[in-house]
Amino acid sequence: MIRFQPVPEPDGFEKGCRRRGEAWLQEHPAPAGPRDFWSLFKPQLADAFHQLCGYSCVYEPVGTVDHYLSCKETRERAYDWSNYRFASQWVNSSKQTADDEVLDPFEVADGWFEILLPSLQLVLTDRIPPEVRGRAAHTLKRLHLRDDERVIRPRREWYRMYMAGELTLEGLREKAPLIARAVEKASFTGP
Repeated sequence: MIRFQPVPEPDGFEKGCRRRGEAWLQEHPAPAGPRDFWSLFKPQLADAFHQLCGYSCVYEPVGTVDHYLSCKETRERAYDWSNYRFASQWVNSSKQTADDEVLDPFEVADGWFEILLPSLQLVLTDRIPPEVRGRAAHTLKRLHLRDDERVIRPRREWYRMYMAGELTLEGLREKAPLIARAVEKASFTGP
């Protein structure tokens, strides 16, 4: 994971999502799941995350709107822009209602995680503060970010493209920033 910065809600969000959603919630008491008014704003959310899954930090061409605090547990935040994260569908499904058990991409600091070469596994670093280290380890496990084939395969392809000269280091930084950092680290430390 890397640090992502929150961005202001997009134009039209108040009317197109929040107000419509809050009205829907008033008309449909729990346990009905909230109606999806947020997907209209998925392109702006993807742009805010530079087209990267907020958890795997790899280019995500489709993605989904993840409610960091789940709709099932925190229904009143279903239409809150500040509660949205851009994520791969399978990562979002893995998270489910883990909520505060999983690190928020907005709270992660750069350098807390790194990719190991050549395995492409995502690991914790010693930069993670002790008070969040348990949650960081749980995040890797719960979201299958360490070495699950669903995340290793895309990492492997981006790394292969870079090694084959099909992608520059700058391109790798845009599509898979943690792999780019691993490449840069390896070039400084030598073989």
